[in-house]
Amino acid sequence: MSDAFNAITVGECIAGSPFASTPEGTKDFADASLDYNPLHFDKEYMKGNFGKTNFGGIVMHGMQNFTVISRTLIEWVMERGGCHRRLETRWVKQVNHGDTITAKAVVAGKLKTAKSNWVTFEVNVTNQRDEVVARGLAMAEFPGIFPWGPPRN
Repeated sequence: MSDAFNAITVGECIAGSPFASTPEGTKDFADASLDYNPLHFDKEYMKGNFGKTNFGGIVMHGMQNFTVISRTLIEWVMERGGCHRRLETRWVKQVNHGDTITAKAVVAGKLKTAKSNWVTFEVNVTNQRDEVVARGLAMAEFPGIFPWGPPRN
């Protein structure tokens, strides 16, 4: 059994580092993901409406929200000897260049099974105006045996 798992409390809050959406970051992400959708690059294209939606300019890749959440969880979980296992997100609002987003997670529950220990999280990503841009649920495992080594202190 993991002492780190036992030390985790329901309601515990985890705050990630702020992430600024920039044209350079969008290009880097596009190069890595091969997603060159005009939503992320073409100012003229983005002046139009998309059905009932107007994004107000070029938008950051939605999967960058996923990355910001994952980084926040992985840093916290691995420091305690766990492994990030699952993340489900829903994008609520676009992130435009110039926005700064921050992921926050709250420990929602803990579960001990015959083979392992599990922690669930409720996750929100907010922008600099404290508007929710993404939300989701995540899960981490805290096994009794650490195949990748003991927890770091």
